[in-house]
Amino acid sequence: MNEQLVSMITQLVMEKMNNNTSVNSPHESAIQKEEQKETLIKFYDTIAHRADEVASPSPTVQSNEPLIKLFHNEARNHEQSYSSVNYDEPSYASAAATVFKFEEDELSESVQAAKKHTPARIGIGRAGTRPKTKTWLKFRLDHAAAVDAVYGEVTEELLQKLDVFQVTTRVTDKEEYITRPDLGRRLSDESKTVIQSKCQKNPKVQIIISNGLSASAIEENVQDVYLALQQSLRNLNIEIGTTFYIDKGRVALMDEIGELLQAEVIVYLIGERPGLVSAESMSAYICYQPRMGTVEADRMVVSNIHKGGIPPLEAGAYLGTVVQKILHYKASGVGLVAKES
Repeated sequence: MNEQLVSMITQLVMEKMNNNTSVNSPHESAIQKEEQKETLIKFYDTIAHRADEVASPSPTVQSNEPLIKLFHNEARNHEQSYSSVNYDEPSYASAAATVFKFEEDELSESVQAAKKHTPARIGIGRAGTRPKTKTWLKFRLDHAAAVDAVYGEVTEELLQKLDVFQVTTRVTDKEEYITRPDLGRRLSDESKTVIQSKCQKNPKVQIIISNGLSASAIEENVQDVYLALQQSLRNLNIEIGTTFYIDKGRVALMDEIGELLQAEVIVYLIGERPGLVSAESMSAYICYQPRMGTVEADRMVVSNIHKGGIPPLEAGAYLGTVVQKILHYKASGVGLVAKES
């Protein structure tokens, strides 16, 4: 350790002890109080301090000011009382504590009204920046149901109840069906032969069924829709051809079937592309004299047929009235709208 520093500290301690034993005069007490208001620790310029050491190497050199000054607790507390701002405590420390809530207990009236008119995910709440666990699990469940609907198959038991035979398109598997829509619009050569041999030629109305993009939709809805449609057409004295089922068919496949059978009207019941609200929605496409090259504007569709949309029995009965109108005006789609107006 530096000998000069040791000497200075020793001398400082000795002076402090001597001052404590002596009686201070009023003038000295006032000076001490003024000194107490100075800085807690004084720092010296290192360069100047070393220069003094070089100039006066003697350990007996005394400094006019002490190296370290100490404050009494009373004096420090007295200084703090003059401060109007306490920087040691946060500004919000005095704010009243409230219970944290992830969301409001009650939804607004507008959100409640919207929830009554849509199955969409609104007003479901959140936990921080994420959906609630219940909401997330429901989302995953609906997504899994959509995948199952696309990759599922219509059971043989249902086809037997409907008393329909089955044909196929040029698609070989589900992956090809999804990636090659054009193959789903054409019948296989074997299926053409089967249809020509089993089906009635030149029917007034030809009903066809296909799983499309949702086998679940056919399983849940087609029986009620088909039976109600049959009943409706019979009540209207409209002839029905031979109904059959197409595995992995697309909507435009009705054009090729219209060419083969020369049907006047085709009603095509097919599973819709599933969503996260419903994976069981079915559509009914209707067209007057569909042939190869028919444009989409000539087709009509009644969609969203399921228990959460248009009830299957109601949809079947309504389709009968639509077919009657098409046969009356001999047009469908945009052409029907033009003739009606």
